[in-house]
Amino acid sequence: MPLDSVVIGAGQAGLSASHHLRRRGIDHVVLDADEAPGGAWQHRWDSLTMADVHGIAELPDSRPPVDPGRVNVVVPAYFSHYERDHDLPVIRPVRVDRVEPAGDLLRVRAGTREWPTRTIVNATGTWSQPHLPSYPAGATFAGEQLHTHDYPGPDHFRGRRVVVVGGGASAVQLLGELALAVDDPARDLTWVTRREPVWRTGGFDREAGAAAVALVEDRVRRGLPPASVVSVTGLMLRPQEEAARQLGVYDRRLPMFASIEPSGVRWADGTFREADVILWATGFRPAIRHLAPLHLRSAAGGIQLDRFGTTAVADPRVQLVGYGPSASTIGANRAGRFAARRVAAWLDRDQLSSASSA
Repeated sequence: MPLDSVVIGAGQAGLSASHHLRRRGIDHVVLDADEAPGGAWQHRWDSLTMADVHGIAELPDSRPPVDPGRVNVVVPAYFSHYERDHDLPVIRPVRVDRVEPAGDLLRVRAGTREWPTRTIVNATGTWSQPHLPSYPAGATFAGEQLHTHDYPGPDHFRGRRVVVVGGGASAVQLLGELALAVDDPARDLTWVTRREPVWRTGGFDREAGAAAVALVEDRVRRGLPPASVVSVTGLMLRPQEEAARQLGVYDRRLPMFASIEPSGVRWADGTFREADVILWATGFRPAIRHLAPLHLRSAAGGIQLDRFGTTAVADPRVQLVGYGPSASTIGANRAGRFAARRVAAWLDRDQLSSASSA
């Protein structure tokens, strides 16, 4: 018998969706690629604490963790307790390869295993898809190239010359750590961005937050690839980054370098900067390759969502949570509730159609 729904991913959005599906009595499973609970949080670097991420929003019908410790310990423990306390039907490890149409159903495949289902809720986030730009002769670099995805902590960079690439919140946070790890920040730490970073100088109240999310929602409703919320909110230094600012590490180098050479990076005007490490803080892309057989992408390159913000316009059997405007922990909770509501509406419609044709 087919399931009513399959949730793909057991991060914040996936657990929220599963909770709301269970409350509605919708038969489903949650397929998670990781060996253990925690979503992407379990893979974050050891120096990242709950204070650094300003905490996380609580999952539905629970209290948020108050432990100020390491993110990669606190959040996985919280998620693990939540799965157990709410008896969520999580199966792991299951890495979904593809979701394909099968008549009136969808078929979720993972290796030799498959789950026929009437709907899916995709909650795969972005962590498994780090974005690495391609640069001329980049493969010839004799030093080390790392992405934020694989950041090992500041001690790894002691005594080394580092070029940090990227204009988002991760780059700002990592620069703050590295400034206190390298021997001479003015000499050994270079920040490079493709565009001039946008700094937020005023406050960020509920109205400003809603306006920022609305801009991201507008993109996905038009079928454009989603942008990060920080791209419209701007960047802000935290108190722990003030020392780095005084050392001048946020004096970025513009424009972007033109090429990578064995011992460093070179700009179009011939300027050269020696480097032992290039740290790519260049963000992530939505992990949605397994949805390719459903042909959900619009001509604009993204998956167009309806006015509710979770339903794929190209196939209403598909809900996307943690995508675009719901990529934050607060947004993920809201999207999980909406997705369960839309799944229920589709199932009601499906049952009504079956009854009328009987």
